[in-house]
Amino acid sequence: MLFGEEHVKRYRETDGAEGHEWQGTVVLLLTTTGRKSGEQRETPLIYQRHGDDYLVVASKGGADAPPAWYLNLQANPEVEVQVLGDRFTARARTATAEEKPELWKIMTATWPAYDEYQTKTDREIPVVVLERVSS
Repeated sequence: MLFGEEHVKRYRETDGAEGHEWQGTVVLLLTTTGRKSGEQRETPLIYQRHGDDYLVVASKGGADAPPAWYLNLQANPEVEVQVLGDRFTARARTATAEEKPELWKIMTATWPAYDEYQTKTDREIPVVVLERVSS
C-alpha cells in the first residue's frame, strides 16, 4: 500500500486534491470486495490512462505472492475506482500476454521501480486494466 488509512480518507474527502499526486506520479483508489470477508477494501495505487481505461500494476514491491487486492479482483472483478473526484464502477482484468509489453512500458515510464520489482520475483507481475462500467 502506498500510504495509510488516514491518507486514503483524505483522498476521498478532498476528491483527490490531497493524495492524487504522490512522489512524482499519480494515484487512484481501488475498492475491491474481500474474497473471504466480503468487506470493501480500499487500496491506493499508481495508475496511468490507456485510452478510456486505467492501468495499475499488481507488484507488491516484487514479493513472490500477489497483493491481496489482486486476489480479491480475481474472485470478483467488479470494482470501484476513484480518480480525483470521479468515482465509477469498473471491471478489472489482467492484461493479456499480447497487451502486456505495451502496457508495461506505460507503467514503467511513470514508476521505473516496477522493472526492479520484476527482477525480485519469479512471479510474472500483472498489469491490470480497469474498464469503466458506469459513472
